[in-house]
Amino acid sequence: MKKTILITGSESFVASFLIKRLKKKYNLIGIDYNKKTKNTKFQIDIKKSLDKLKNIKIDYIIHLAAISNDNDAKKNPVNCFKTNVIGTLNLIEFANKKKIKNFIFASTQWVYDFNNKIKRKINDKTFINPFDLDTEYGLSKLISEVNIKQNFKKNNLNSTILRFGIIYGPRLKNLSAFEGILFKLMMGNKIEIGSKKTGRNFIHIEDICSAIEKSIPLRGLNTLNLEGDEYITLGNLISTASKILNKKITIIEKNPSNISKRKISNITSKRKLNLKLNYNLKKGISSLLKFKE
Repeated sequence: MKKTILITGSESFVASFLIKRLKKKYNLIGIDYNKKTKNTKFQIDIKKSLDKLKNIKIDYIIHLAAISNDNDAKKNPVNCFKTNVIGTLNLIEFANKKKIKNFIFASTQWVYDFNNKIKRKINDKTFINPFDLDTEYGLSKLISEVNIKQNFKKNNLNSTILRFGIIYGPRLKNLSAFEGILFKLMMGNKIEIGSKKTGRNFIHIEDICSAIEKSIPLRGLNTLNLEGDEYITLGNLISTASKILNKKITIIEKNPSNISKRKISNITSKRKLNLKLNYNLKKGISSLLKFKE
């Protein structure tokens, strides 16, 4: 018999790909605040009541719903914390009552303090000082991580915290730097950026969904970084894309000395999930070039 997974934020970019991956293996119940579509069975505000779900058997929860745009979080921090913290607490309480087999929480790399003056390797064991965080979004996710860990100690609810890296993939809105730069290169021969040396371990949406799927059977309390294998600078991205597009690109660096680096280890995640990432830089670019809405 198929197990049932509740997916919150079922209208999100990640959920749209995840649902396609999981729908043959699991019964899926999607909930979202915004609308009801083929991916969303119930329109529910997680800040309020979850009573619509009280009589439904649920085995796992994948909690993707959040205010994840940092600008939206800054403009309305109260709504950010109500959604990301109170909403998550409501789901934790619901998961306890339902005796969920694994509560999977979509966190973020923004829970880390990225201080360019400090040279350090960041991994899942890195100490995080909440007073060093300067984003409402990151802080709200960190608080929820603490609540999940506290609940695990109290109620022994299997819980998996997945700290998402910078995700890219075929989409036309809420773009990361990866898609934004590539689409500009497709339309022209000139691009403006801050510094060519700025870089991230970008991760493709399909690799994120593969990691989420592999985390479903985990037991105990787990905190895992989901990052790409390659550290990709904007210079690397532009150079590789220009070769694939077969065009010469003029790069205008507006602030070449202002270099932003984030290097986060994914070693623990790959080992614990037996995870192999399928998208390198070239394959990732090619997947976007084939994209049609």
